[in-house]
Amino acid sequence: MKPTSSGPAARTLAASLREEREARNVGLRVLADRLGILPQLLSAWEKGYRLPSVEDVSAILALLGIHGEQRDRIRTLARHAREPNWLASSNADISHALTALLALESTATKITAWSPLLVPGLLQTPDYIRSIMEASSVPVEEADKRLRIRLKRQRVLTQRDPVGLRALIGEWAIRETIGSPAIMSDQIDHLLEISQRTNVSVRVVPAGLGYHTGLLGPFEIYEFPGTPPITFVEHAHSSAFLHEETQTLAHQQVVKMLGEQALSEAASRELLEEAAP
Repeated sequence: MKPTSSGPAARTLAASLREEREARNVGLRVLADRLGILPQLLSAWEKGYRLPSVEDVSAILALLGIHGEQRDRIRTLARHAREPNWLASSNADISHALTALLALESTATKITAWSPLLVPGLLQTPDYIRSIMEASSVPVEEADKRLRIRLKRQRVLTQRDPVGLRALIGEWAIRETIGSPAIMSDQIDHLLEISQRTNVSVRVVPAGLGYHTGLLGPFEIYEFPGTPPITFVEHAHSSAFLHEETQTLAHQQVVKMLGEQALSEAASRELLEEAAP
């Protein structure tokens, strides 16, 4: 059986429902009995084969004792579950979107990241992340939360069965000092170290190429077994998950072009070593 919807919010909702039930050691049949539904239906919701209504999701959250911010996050997913794309524009939605990335990254088999001006989030050091937050005037509490989420996201690169990451980084991201020379030096050292992992490829796209479509902004493409890829686009005050085929193909064409222009992995390491403050 194929998922009713393989959009970003629908996938994240299914994973969230399963994870929250299992985290509380509640059996699938037990929860189904409390909801007054067949276990097969609940299983279909948790696998993304069928989509529960917002009311069904609210009932599940109530029975599992989920309240506050976590309840709001999952209800937000339920409201967007039938949408092929998902735009997050409010502060709350952006926070929920960052958490949703955890679910996508935990099930993806390959991630391609293009970042022209900053080191990709999955490869940023804690001090580099803090420097960006401080320069962006993000409130301390929110900054701490985003830092925890980003560091948690990075675990997919070093876990037992790690995701494959292809990182394409603009040379400007390497040359610009973020935070301080010391912070930037540590960041470049981290890139050199993690790029030695067999599941991580780091290549630098050199400056001086003139205009190309990659300059329009950063994005990440998540690939999954058996379902279409999802593209994540993040801007200063909004982010979007794109699932429609034409949008994915457009971003894949940008990746193809960037791959043709990027330095080899070996030449990229040489540039990183030369650029270290």
